[in-house]
Amino acid sequence: MAEPIPGPPGLPLLGNLNDIDPGDSMSSLSRLADTYGPIFKLNLGGEDKLFISTHELMNEVCDEKRFSKTVSGPLAQIRNGVEDGLFTAYPGEHNWEIAHRVLMPAFGPISIRGMFDEMHDIASQLVIKWARFGPKEKINVTDDFTRLTLDSIALCAMDTRFNSFYHEDMHPFVDAMVGLLQESGARARRPAVATYFMRSAQQKYDADIALLKQVAKEVVAERKANPNDKKDLLNAMIKGRDPKTGEGLTEASILNNMITFLIAGHETTSGLLSFLFYNLIKHPAAYQAAQRQVDEVVGRGPIKVDHMSKLPYIEACLRETLRLTPTAPAITVQALPDASGSNTVSIAGGKYEIKAGQPIICILPKIHRDPAVYGDDTESFTPERMLDEPFSKLPNNSWKPFGNGMRGCIGRPFAWQEAILTTAMLLQQFNFRFDDPSYQLHIKQTLTIKPKDFFMHATLRENVDPVYLEKLLHVDVSKDGSATGKDRKIESSMSPGLPKKPMHILYGSNSGTCEALAQNLARVASGRGFHAQVEPLDSAVGKVPKDQPVVMIASSYEGQPPDNAAHFFEWLQNLQGRNELQGVKYTTYGCGNHDWVSTFHRVPTLLHSGFESHGATKIAEIGLGDVAAGDIFNDFDKWQDEQLWPALGEKGDAEDESGIEIEVDTDSRRSRLRQDVKEAVVVSNKLLTAEGVPEKRHIVLKLPSGMTYKAGDYLAVLPMNNQKNIRRVLKWANLPWDAMLTIKTGANTTLPTGHPISATDVLGAYVELSQPATRKNIARIAASAPDEAVRSKIMALAGKDFEKEILAKRRSPLDILEEYRSAALPLGDFLAMLPPMRIRQYSISSSPLADPTTATLTWAVLDTPSKVADSKRFLGVASNYLSSVEEGDRIHVAVKPSHGVFHPPNDIENTPVIMFCAGTGLAPFRGFVQERAMQIQAGRKLAPAYLFIGCTHPEKDALFKDELTQWEKEGAVKLFYAYSKVSELSKGCKHVQDRLWAEKESMVEVFNKGAKLYVCGSSMVGEGVASMTKRIYQDSVEANGGSKSDEEIESWFQGIKGERYASDVFA
Repeated sequence: MAEPIPGPPGLPLLGNLNDIDPGDSMSSLSRLADTYGPIFKLNLGGEDKLFISTHELMNEVCDEKRFSKTVSGPLAQIRNGVEDGLFTAYPGEHNWEIAHRVLMPAFGPISIRGMFDEMHDIASQLVIKWARFGPKEKINVTDDFTRLTLDSIALCAMDTRFNSFYHEDMHPFVDAMVGLLQESGARARRPAVATYFMRSAQQKYDADIALLKQVAKEVVAERKANPNDKKDLLNAMIKGRDPKTGEGLTEASILNNMITFLIAGHETTSGLLSFLFYNLIKHPAAYQAAQRQVDEVVGRGPIKVDHMSKLPYIEACLRETLRLTPTAPAITVQALPDASGSNTVSIAGGKYEIKAGQPIICILPKIHRDPAVYGDDTESFTPERMLDEPFSKLPNNSWKPFGNGMRGCIGRPFAWQEAILTTAMLLQQFNFRFDDPSYQLHIKQTLTIKPKDFFMHATLRENVDPVYLEKLLHVDVSKDGSATGKDRKIESSMSPGLPKKPMHILYGSNSGTCEALAQNLARVASGRGFHAQVEPLDSAVGKVPKDQPVVMIASSYEGQPPDNAAHFFEWLQNLQGRNELQGVKYTTYGCGNHDWVSTFHRVPTLLHSGFESHGATKIAEIGLGDVAAGDIFNDFDKWQDEQLWPALGEKGDAEDESGIEIEVDTDSRRSRLRQDVKEAVVVSNKLLTAEGVPEKRHIVLKLPSGMTYKAGDYLAVLPMNNQKNIRRVLKWANLPWDAMLTIKTGANTTLPTGHPISATDVLGAYVELSQPATRKNIARIAASAPDEAVRSKIMALAGKDFEKEILAKRRSPLDILEEYRSAALPLGDFLAMLPPMRIRQYSISSSPLADPTTATLTWAVLDTPSKVADSKRFLGVASNYLSSVEEGDRIHVAVKPSHGVFHPPNDIENTPVIMFCAGTGLAPFRGFVQERAMQIQAGRKLAPAYLFIGCTHPEKDALFKDELTQWEKEGAVKLFYAYSKVSELSKGCKHVQDRLWAEKESMVEVFNKGAKLYVCGSSMVGEGVASMTKRIYQDSVEANGGSKSDEEIESWFQGIKGERYASDVFA
């Protein structure tokens, strides 16, 4: 007997309208597929529709003997604008058959090859525009690729120039097209009767359609008035005859297909190119490989049509981009009546029965991620899997971005040549980097999808200037004696009267610490005779300065470079030749965290050694700091004084460091907030623990529109300093609460410059007030004291008792200034001492399957007596900020994807899960288990899951105990507790590793069935579980009569890390 097709319950009249996000419906559908499985049903617009998400079902519905394309939903509404064009015609429509046979030759290989020069013409306009913009201009990626592809299809297919690169605004056709697609999508989602009450929407819809038809009419009229023999698409439509019937296209059919080609011919390709460059910038190894292939195949000369077939890695990148983000993200088919004429058809081997004619929407982003085809790394951008040989071995119908069969995309060859050409030209001439290094992909959807809010910077390679570049695009100058751009004299931007020597400071920073060190160094350098330019490392790819000292400041994140240093790191790793950096004078300072033993300082160490191995001259030994030790700023000061400045032959003391020049205005107010995060609204904020144990809380946040996450991800919070600490600064500085500060433009600082900003905003949102003072900070404060005795007392804090009095007590500059009131430190100098406010990352403790619009955090509140004075308290900045917000408040957040495999497994039906945590380390696993509960409630059958939880007492801090117990009853998880204060209630086990040992027999059995292990908690929890895992492995080996050395056991453990063992530990 056939099984019922699952799906969420609908509402009267609305059906499942509320289950779909109209701004990003594909994310909603993917989430429903995760919840309900390979096939589910929704009622949309009064019609039951089926959705499939696996290759197995996709392969079945691609059988054109049993299934055919159907025009329904948004596609049916688009017929209002283009009627029976090639894309929107119903199966069997006569005009489609005529047009298809007439136009197929126009997209043959010879025709497409003949369009190359015109494609190159338009692509050259894009290259010249970006070259003239310069490296600091923010490029709107999707807008410019839309200009490119619209102008290309217009010129190549219709000999019409829209000249989009010569106008500030987009061609009106684009706005009208977007209006048609958006409103057609909206009409498909809502009941038909609702349209009658939306007059303004109807008027705009009609106006958009009229404009599209007017543009098409003008193009056709121009050609008819000035006929030519060009073998392009427009002449094929006007003059072509169907070889089967002898008929030509009707006037209406010509206009409908003109609009169709103008839309389809540019919209999806611009999305493809935008997604491609997002992927390339996000994955530096792929970027470097693609650029290297262009350099090897094309060199510095112009790209020619013969190069198009010689760039297989770029083709692989395009295929992989379309796998992950097919720009036309869905195909809709319908079942045909079976051989007996029955309207009931079986699919999936008889498991389900469907009605003939019922729409079946194939969710391509999920089908293209089927682990049965693409493995466990299905979410990763891996072009190598799409090289010609492995691509040819993919199962049939596992990659379908261009549609299926007879109704597949007729313009695929055109789009492919255009994409390869554009990519090659851009990689040949530019290096690219994100405008926001932490940008995470967001989707803008009409009928197609594109990246949302994606901006980048383009820097010309080889120091070629825009004028010389125009010659390069058309003439091979690599063999003539022409002067290159790098030979041109470049005037200094510094005024002739400035005596300061140049210096370049390049930083790689995610959390802001290394950027703060770079700005600090630039201020110090100014007092020592240098004019320092501070830039991210990625801005220096291929152009490291050779006429000045270069200081690199970078960190490691689990052994990987920061977001704004990833391309530089990859470029250096792939640099060929021992003398590529000859003439560069450099040194390096690295930040790391000793909790990551195997990758501690990996990135800065490799940067330092990489420069030396390629011929650069080291001017000072590498400096290395440990952020986990809590003294990174003082360590950096020490390295400067003992290594950097002596090596540069500079003398001076802390008084040489310049402060920040500011103006104080107490008469007006305004507020500016950070831009790298977005506003979330607090839904609830509650206490989870009883009295007598450390406070732990749980907050529910309504996420900003477009912000998405997966179970296991982090939420970064940009906190505010506690009001008590802000008042302390205002009191010390004798400032009223509404004082305004204007920081002079050009200051080496991450603070807002050039406009007034309130002192409370600066002190609350932009700086860390509790950071321990450095020795240099102390010397600066001491120098501001007028009394010699006071100066001596302050300086003593920087002496032999520094660690005891400053670091151990976490004594901040503010603490010292409050204690020594006579110190007259200028406010600008005080602000210059403070590092920028850092975001704090918390594991999300919810699943988007429960509610994609909300995310929850679970954390411990840090509020302890201060070691500086009994009357003060040490308040954790972010934990106390979060504990203070209430329902309706707005906070600034950003989703940060978790690294590695810290997500539920892809194959949830066959992969068991074992989780270990203590305290608020439970947070991500609550999200894991909540997700499993949602899937079980939807009818999914999952492999088992086991959760080991460490806490003190079942009645005091067993977080979410009732909720977890209910999920355990539903079969989502099996719970194992370890109570440190009442271990008799947990089999005598005080810690989770003890409970693991107690349950080792059953857990070994589960592990041998392919289980994945996850650990979250303090470093003690991580070390405890890791040690116990190795002990159990050794015990298992010995129980089977074998033996392993400590080295062999460690080798085994390292082998499962990253594949079957994922940890997320914190201090």
